Amino acid sequence: MTERAACMCDHGFACSSFAPGHALHLIQARLASATPLGWADALVEAADAASGVLRLRTLDGESITVWNAGGAALEATAGTPVALHRDYHVLAVGAALYNVAR
Repeated sequence: MTERAACMCDHGFACSSFAPGHALHLIQARLASATPLGWADALVEAADAASGVLRLRTLDGESITVWNAGGAALEATAGTPVALHRDYHVLAVGAALYNVAR
């Protein structure tokens, strides 16, 4: 039988994984901050705190759905302005940065 590793966030603890949607890696944050043209401004259309899913609408009209296990949907409720880095999958909610999975 093969055992699977589970992220600690599955058990209510801090993320122990840097996989998409989990903990933000320092290098990921630095790459996003070093490439300002990759950011797209958006508004949160819907946020489901239970599932971690957020639906965003960029200012050019594109709808993007992202997921985060670390509480981004708690911070970014419907109507919240956010920024999404398209290349490095970082969601900025004010000064807080989250790793998201599209």
